[in-house]
Amino acid sequence: MEQVRVALQASDPLSQAGLASYLQSRPELTLLRSADRADAKVLVVSVDRLTTDVVAMLRRSAAEVGAPVVLITNEITETELLTAVECRVVAILPRPAVTAERLVHSVLAAAAGGGVMPPNLVGELLKHIERLQRDVLTPHGLNASGLTPREIDVLRLMADGLDTNEIAGELCYSERTVKNVIYGVTHRLKLRNRSHAVAYALRSGMI
Repeated sequence: MEQVRVALQASDPLSQAGLASYLQSRPELTLLRSADRADAKVLVVSVDRLTTDVVAMLRRSAAEVGAPVVLITNEITETELLTAVECRVVAILPRPAVTAERLVHSVLAAAAGGGVMPPNLVGELLKHIERLQRDVLTPHGLNASGLTPREIDVLRLMADGLDTNEIAGELCYSERTVKNVIYGVTHRLKLRNRSHAVAYALRSGMI
């Protein structure tokens, strides 16, 4: 079993030492030195609050390391939660509730592409997504994928192997309309061509 490489950053020496002992006690994890942080598969960050300095650090880590973050903190607001998610935070642990088992579980979940959130924070995220859909996407005819129903229809038929003329006939559009839809999707999502657009849509679960 390949070990998960973990980098640790805490706001105080006591937290650093305690969390390090948790992480070093597990054979499936390797705790990296600060100098090797760029090689981390998961970053564990322990802070009192999500201050502007902490957010700036998380943004730098997201850009430089790109690893998912397990955040340990005393408290976090809804606005801070959304900022944290933008900074690649995939797991949040309330500091008083941290145990070796919970920390390791969160690290392994983050390494596997998952996440761990307290139930109240999951509720906040879901409410935010609902507001985003209602206030931003729906008024512009978009869904959560960022595509219109017409774009999804065209991509689905492209995935079935239909050419422009056949898609136009199937959807009762002109060929020009179909070409415009395809151009709009590829240009907006910065995709190279039709095949790339279909592959992207399939991988993302859009079609």
